Amino acid sequence: MFIPIGDDNRDRRITPFINYSLVALNIFVFIYWQHFGTNLNFTYAFATVPGEILTGKDLVTETTVLIDPYTGQSFEMPGLQPTPFSVFLTLFTSMFMHGGIAHLLGNMMFLWIFGDNIEDALGHFRYLVFYLLCGLLATMCHVFSTLLLGQSLLIPSLGASGAISGVLGGYILLYPRKGIHLWVFLFIITVPAFLAVGIWFVFQVSNGLGALGGQEAGGVAYAAHIGGFVFGLLLIRRFARKFLTQRRKRSTNFFRR
Repeated sequence: MFIPIGDDNRDRRITPFINYSLVALNIFVFIYWQHFGTNLNFTYAFATVPGEILTGKDLVTETTVLIDPYTGQSFEMPGLQPTPFSVFLTLFTSMFMHGGIAHLLGNMMFLWIFGDNIEDALGHFRYLVFYLLCGLLATMCHVFSTLLLGQSLLIPSLGASGAISGVLGGYILLYPRKGIHLWVFLFIITVPAFLAVGIWFVFQVSNGLGALGGQEAGGVAYAAHIGGFVFGLLLIRRFARKFLTQRRKRSTNFFRR
């Protein structure tokens, strides 16, 4: 088990205020609107529901009463709530919502570490578009995998994981040898990005394959992680064309000396 805690930012040229804003917005939504994850009515109104995306209809379900098998206590679980605008916009609103503090902190740590370098390469506006597009495509991967695997189309999905997976896909292509600082048990080690991010991706694929034929393992939408990563890899060359051209010129000039 390893946890990324930082990377080598000595070559960063700009202040990544878009990345900082994305982190701040995710935290604000979780605290102010989701009430630290306890406001289920808000969550079930603005999360992405695969059945809504596939039909284009706003689906509302009844509140159910659940009984804890260990304590015998009963509690109400809200059903899907009305969405006050087109259900397709939940593809974006769900990117800024999280299921719990651990979910939020894990995603924000990855975004904080890896997102600033992608913003540095793309520029502020292009990074924002890249981030949102990866998140959108990742969520659509989850929606269609849910349909193809015969899973429930009424389970909401939420989180920045798909967009962040796209950031990781872009990172491993642009900065394959950049040092990533990892906390491994009681030690902190530095490894190249292709190894750290590569291990993360292998973990997503292996767990995603393990979830085939059933519900997402542990409630994690691995199809969104895998899809986001792949689309990040595919899109980054187009978004970072100027950056890659400049890097090739610097390399050419270096070898001509």
